[in-house]
Amino acid sequence: MIINPKIEKYLEKLSFEEKNDPIIKEMEEIAKKENFPIVGSLVGRFLYIITKQKNPSLIVELGSGYGYSAYWFAKALNKGKVVLIDYQEKNIEKAKEFFKRAGLEKKAEFKVGDALEIAKEYKNIDILFLDLEKSRYLEAIQSLEKNLSENALIIADNVLWHGKVINEKPDKKTLAIKQFNEYMFKHYFSAIIPIRDGILLSIKNS
Repeated sequence: MIINPKIEKYLEKLSFEEKNDPIIKEMEEIAKKENFPIVGSLVGRFLYIITKQKNPSLIVELGSGYGYSAYWFAKALNKGKVVLIDYQEKNIEKAKEFFKRAGLEKKAEFKVGDALEIAKEYKNIDILFLDLEKSRYLEAIQSLEKNLSENALIIADNVLWHGKVINEKPDKKTLAIKQFNEYMFKHYFSAIIPIRDGILLSIKNS
């Protein structure tokens, strides 16, 4: 655990509003039942606040699963849209169903395939969210830098990688995360918030 489990439970108890959202509840139940990785409500609330403050026109999400994190983005959007990309069609179809039931389908685009290649089709990205294969994080940001808007935000999940980033002899996935983190702190103004598995927030250096 990145933070004390009792602290995490305390924070989750404070996050009561989403417990009244049947879509979020259902998504979380599926994640628990199928052991499917989602960012969880603590990170979801973080994404919601960032989106409200940023008021983006375009959010592009690499690695959407069945739409949990994108759902938080969409709930906070004004007139913008979020692009969901996942390599499994069944995940995207499930995401479409959730968004339609919530009345958020007009705030989203749904894409199936290689997330990085599809993301390259979009320009002036205001928020880029990375949650694809961890070994591709560095490749993703380096490939998409020219696609970002002038004041873009980059958000990446799992950047503390179960705490393995402090291991003296990291495995390949952990090493890839560490290299990504170092790149983001060197080339962007970055911070890591140690909730859940670590969430990185970066802006371009001025």
